[in-house]
Amino acid sequence: MNATTPNIHPIPRPVIRQLDEGAINRIAAGEVVERPASAVKELVENALDAGARRIAVDYADGGKTLIRVSDDGYGMTGDDLPLALSRHATSKIDGSDLLNIHSFGFRGEALPSLGAVGRLTITSRTAESDGMMIAVSGGRMDIPRPAPLTRGTIVELRDLFYATPARLKFMRSDRAEAMAIAEVMKRLALAEPEVGFTLRDVSGGDARVMFRADPAPGDFFNALHGRVATVLGRDFADNSFAVDHTREGLRLVGYAALPTYSRGSSAAQYLFVNGRPVQDRILYGALKAAYMDVLSRDRHPAAVLNIACDPQQVDVNVHPAKSEVRFRDPALARAMIISTLRHALAEAGHRASSTVGAETLAAFQPEPGQAPRVYQMERPSVGAISRAYTFQAPEPMMGFAEAPSARIESSDQRGESLPLGAARAQVHENYIIAQTADGIVIVDQHAAHERLVYERLKAQRDGAGIATQALLIPEIIELSASDTARLLDAAPALAGLGLVIEGFGGAAIAVRETPAILGRVDATALLKDILDDLADLGNSDRLQARMDAVLSRMSCHGSIRSGRQMRAEEMNALLREMEATPLSGQCNHGRPTYVELKLADIEKLFGRR
Repeated sequence: MNATTPNIHPIPRPVIRQLDEGAINRIAAGEVVERPASAVKELVENALDAGARRIAVDYADGGKTLIRVSDDGYGMTGDDLPLALSRHATSKIDGSDLLNIHSFGFRGEALPSLGAVGRLTITSRTAESDGMMIAVSGGRMDIPRPAPLTRGTIVELRDLFYATPARLKFMRSDRAEAMAIAEVMKRLALAEPEVGFTLRDVSGGDARVMFRADPAPGDFFNALHGRVATVLGRDFADNSFAVDHTREGLRLVGYAALPTYSRGSSAAQYLFVNGRPVQDRILYGALKAAYMDVLSRDRHPAAVLNIACDPQQVDVNVHPAKSEVRFRDPALARAMIISTLRHALAEAGHRASSTVGAETLAAFQPEPGQAPRVYQMERPSVGAISRAYTFQAPEPMMGFAEAPSARIESSDQRGESLPLGAARAQVHENYIIAQTADGIVIVDQHAAHERLVYERLKAQRDGAGIATQALLIPEIIELSASDTARLLDAAPALAGLGLVIEGFGGAAIAVRETPAILGRVDATALLKDILDDLADLGNSDRLQARMDAVLSRMSCHGSIRSGRQMRAEEMNALLREMEATPLSGQCNHGRPTYVELKLADIEKLFGRR
């Protein structure tokens, strides 16, 4: 036999031993400090907890050789410094209630962990004491000594992971680590719009500002709007809507983007709980579900949202990096996000992203290097334009017998004051050209009518209830005991969507009724998909999504087709219905239904401005 026989070669009994303080700190550092960005996060959060109003971060070589965080917070005394470098020493909690947490940090692990794996220096000064400095390298602490400083604290971390060189092999490139640091700064800047942040790359001795956000003035929403414009760009700020809703002790505030301002990834999703940046699957799943009806599967919404609640309602001590939280009632948090955003999207009505018009105008821009010439001219009045058009119109028998490629409608200025204007023409039997008070609107007639029919079908379904079809022979599905229990817990909610199930003894489920709109259903596959959602998110929108998909296909076949010529009254009726219908700014697949071009931008194309 090749296998070792335990009786012939006995394995020594393992002995339990107490690890020394240095090993404990290095192990803790492995949990708290995964990369340079983790160190920046911990140090900036400490500065915020210290009441800082301005925070500056310098780094070199992606944070591997230098991270320096300076703030103007309360500072620490010489007696505080050694204690701050001791494990589980903190000024943020007293240990009596680990759920009543109002600060970013509370464990007292970050500074000793950083001191165990790098060369850490802390210089600090309070308003009542002189500046003091302390250094720790690889877990070995020096005694505090005087140092010059005006106010606040400067924490300098050099040679991260020099004491644990094996960790350096897992570091990514300097560029990748620098990008991760910038992302941490952006998230914290969005969490604290009234605080100023500066991020500089000082590699090679040259200081380059990589990110800067000055303190935003005004009330919370004005401050957040300004900070959002700084961090995510003016386009996001201009194409988002404010969210502010309270439900059963939870308040959702922030900004969410219009569906037509969707992204190709979830990188523009910033979620916070009591101002703490989190990466929580339930919250991200709720955000996706809220936009499920207005975005295709490959598009992602953009949002900056914060859930404010009593700290007793959420446990933030469930993840080493504090990036995940656990709500006392996760279903309430999820339902509030979905219902609030869907209501806000409906209130946005026919509004579409202005970036769609900007992209359209960009297609008309002159070639690079050819600056558009501006011609000085007086703009004629509306009456003069009308008389000129009448005078310049060709006579019927002057060789213009060919049929025009577009349908031209008589001018009716009464509708120009409305949001989508008055229809003026139909081109290529698919696009409606409407004139507004300050520009034009181009409408995709098929996409727009498809959305209108879809919303009408949903309203009819919701008003009359979901029709079900009873199975002549119930379908029996064998599952595990835990899956059966999970499905039976969700049975009342599923019944409201037309799927009626009940226990069939042991670990079996009997499917007795299914939604009639779905036709023939593979119940086994459907239940397994629902189980995956329940296990991952605690809830499932899959059944709702499948029914909506059927209605979407019905609306596609029942809407005005491309190639159909429309009369003026039909085109204007379509425009008026779009103005009155929620979510009409995008089709069922998330594409825009219309493009608006401002007259001022059009005039620039022709050198009039």
